[in-house]
Formats: sequence, structure tokens, C-alpha cells
Amino acid sequence: MMKFLFCVIGLVLLIEGLPYFAFPEKIKSYLKKVHEIPDSTLRFIGLLSVIAGLILVYFGRY
Repeated sequence: MMKFLFCVIGLVLLIEGLPYFAFPEKIKSYLKKVHEIPDSTLRFIGLLSVIAGLILVYFGRY
């Protein structure tokens, strides 16, 4: 079970790190734009991401 957890964490880090490696200048401008988005909108996007992730994990495991 721990091997699977480490593989999942490794894949998440790989996917999260790719944009920073490939497009650092675009990431900087994107993060400036994110600063202007209201907190409520960011929370809603975060909630949708969590729900989508849980659904994907559920269907991936069963």
C-alpha cells in the first residue's frame, strides 16, 4: 500500500512541476492574475477540484 501511495505522490509532483519547468515566464504572469481573483472564486475552484479528484479516485479503485 505504501508503494502505491509513493507512486501517486510522485506522479502528482511530476504533473505539478512540469509547467514550472517548461514555462516559467508564463507561470509568473499567471500567478499575478490569480492574485486578482476573489477568494470565494478560488475556494469554489478548489472545492470542484477536490470533488473531481475524489470521484476519479473512487472510480479508479472500484
